[in-house]
Amino acid sequence: MTHDLVAALRPLLTAEAGAEAHAAGAEPADLEQEVWLRLLEHLATAGPPADPQGWLRRAVRAEARRSRRRARAELPYETEPADDGGRGPEQAVLTAARHRALRDAVSRLPGRCPRLLEALLSPKDLTYREIARELGISQGSLGPERSRCLGCLRRLLTAEVAAR
Repeated sequence: MTHDLVAALRPLLTAEAGAEAHAAGAEPADLEQEVWLRLLEHLATAGPPADPQGWLRRAVRAEARRSRRRARAELPYETEPADDGGRGPEQAVLTAARHRALRDAVSRLPGRCPRLLEALLSPKDLTYREIARELGISQGSLGPERSRCLGCLRRLLTAEVAAR
């Protein structure tokens, strides 16, 4: 039953999400993912909707509105010049060396990890939406991908520190 419902709604959801995503400032795949989650919640609490196509259209619009609200609330962090706390040139050199070592380790990571972490470490302070667009992946995939990449980086740096 659920599989039939999903198969029947997939083309409509793809079309609706594609139509609403641009105006909402979201990716169509992200809207689709959110609506599928809403459908699963609805199935778990109330069973299948009486009018699946109507429910789906309303859900896509509701998710688009939610996405617009999130986009308005996203603000970049204010960047202020780093206060060196009166430390001398030795501390500045050590800090620069740590930054170079981190960037070198990031560049040796597998797959999309170097590009993702470079985007996250960027001084431009990109939002998840901007990073997802730049990397060509779903915004909803960034969190799990980031966790995986940071785990790889942690293992890489732990091995390097232990080797020294």
